[in-house]
Amino acid sequence: MTTTGYVFHPEYLWHDTGTSAGLLPANPTAGIQPAVHVENPEAKRRVHELIHASGLLGELMVIEPRRATVAELTRVHTDAYVQHIKTQSELRGGGGGGDAGDGFSPVGHGSYDIARLAAGGLIELVTAAVHGDITNGYALVRPPGHHATADQGMGFCLFNNIAVAARHVQAELGLARIAVVDWDAHHGNGTQAIFDDDPSVLTISLHQANCFPPDSGWTHENGTGNGAGYALNVPLPPGSGHAAYLHAMDQVVLPALDRFAPDLILLANGFDAGVFDPLARQMLTAASYRHMTRLLVGAADRLCHGRLIAAHEGGYSPFYTPYCALAFLEELACTTTHVTDPLAAVVAGYAAEPLTPQQQAVIGEAAQLLPRIQTAVPSA
Repeated sequence: MTTTGYVFHPEYLWHDTGTSAGLLPANPTAGIQPAVHVENPEAKRRVHELIHASGLLGELMVIEPRRATVAELTRVHTDAYVQHIKTQSELRGGGGGGDAGDGFSPVGHGSYDIARLAAGGLIELVTAAVHGDITNGYALVRPPGHHATADQGMGFCLFNNIAVAARHVQAELGLARIAVVDWDAHHGNGTQAIFDDDPSVLTISLHQANCFPPDSGWTHENGTGNGAGYALNVPLPPGSGHAAYLHAMDQVVLPALDRFAPDLILLANGFDAGVFDPLARQMLTAASYRHMTRLLVGAADRLCHGRLIAAHEGGYSPFYTPYCALAFLEELACTTTHVTDPLAAVVAGYAAEPLTPQQQAVIGEAAQLLPRIQTAVPSA
């Protein structure tokens, strides 16, 4: 029987990204009118509300988050960077009073503690999975994390929640081999950089080519030093949809996981490859996420006792992200609700299939790197 854990806390919605105009800080003197930052609470709030309203929340094991300690954060981040976020968080003036480092990632007053709660929520979820209290789980956290490097925040990310959880598992819970799958529309550059020379962590990123960060996430980025071969990137062309992503799962993600034989799979669970998302141009639907999740759940069942833990990353369409998230979570929990995708008939006519030669070529290039992953027998 599958038991699915769920982490959420109202404070995640209180991370204040201010009155930026989408991406840019408000600056009336330059003609940039105050508006709403694109990474605002609305999509995440609506995800949680749909999970509750659908009745699915009652089938999940709710796990209370806690704040990650400084020692847990500094397994991944530098002391100076953690202090930087704390200092920026103490500035007054609401969201945008501080920045994580790239000029586009606001740190609101109090965001340091909320970001610690996001990282700590994922720690609690992986701990429950390793102890056998849950089979798998989903952390609906905010702020996101996969762009944050050891010493800089970027792309709306403050602390790298996935990386913090991976190091906690290795240091405290006795698991050695961690696989990170990232299907956010943007390259998981921070996670890749943190583990770039480490063969104990396999990172796999499916993303829109040259979307964000610029000139990042190409197939030739394949790990360095001892980690050579343990970073895989599939930079899919804009407009890629169901056929391309399912082909990438079949030709790259699943074979890579089989070769690596992880003790735990962590998923950077971005829904911004969804067809209505404002920050990418991919064509996935709720049905796409359901199918991809089914494949990943199967791999986790086969390789690591079902241990698949997902952290919410991107997903900026407030009206469509909730249906993608619900489809994902239904599949994770091996259940269904009475709620179906009300836009399924609309998106069914969008041009996401068939697989194009350009998409196939990129996926094939990534698949050629699979032999660099050393095949191992599962260790736990």
